[in-house]
Formats: sequence, structure tokens, C-alpha cells
Amino acid sequence: QVQLVESGGGLVQTGGSLSLSCVASGRIYSINTMAWYRQAPGKQRELVADSTSSGRTNYADSVKGRFTISRDNAKNTVYLQMNSLKPEDTAVFYCTASVVTRQGIQFTQQNYWGQGTQVTVSS
Repeated sequence: QVQLVESGGGLVQTGGSLSLSCVASGRIYSINTMAWYRQAPGKQRELVADSTSSGRTNYADSVKGRFTISRDNAKNTVYLQMNSLKPEDTAVFYCTASVVTRQGIQFTQQNYWGQGTQVTVSS
């Protein structure tokens, strides 16, 4: 019913920048928190940044000052601008959204995930 599609990953040198986008589509009534997670090889998935529908943001300490999360609520889209990239940022980045769907008088909230996009930072 709801799909999240990420784009914008790729290969970049140390110190470079990348911008990720994630668009949510489907039977969406509203979206609460949208977030970016990442998972490096052999490591657990970790929160990178999140953004509430009111615009409040939160960042992992490792990316503060380098990454910026933003969203366009009208387009059901969340972005992640990544600057000053480091090799340790190499990971698959996933978008997630807490989506409310409506069917008749029934509202349902569920978390959805995108398929992930690879970010590789070369040294």
C-alpha cells in the first residue's frame, strides 16, 4: 500500500558530498517521523537522522555538523544532504517513515522501509 523509494547514493571521495532522496507513495493519509538509517558491512543498522512532521530533527553524534535532514511534506519526501564524507560513512542507507493510512473510518499507523541505497566513500 505504501512504498518508499530512495535515490542518490553512489561513490564519492573522502571530503565529498552526496544528497539522498526518499519519496513515499501510496495510500498515505499522513506521515509522522521520517528518518534515515544506515548499515555498514558486519554492523547493526543505526539511526543517522530523523525529522518529525513539525520539523524537529535529531542526529547521530557521528554525523552532526556534516549531515542535514530535511523534508517536503507536500511531496512526502525526505532528503539527506551529506557533506565532508568519510570512509566510515560507507554503508547502505535506508529511508523509513511512520505512515498513517486510512480505510474508511479506520486509521492505521505503520513503519515502512525503503530498499536501501549504497553510499561508498573512498579514501
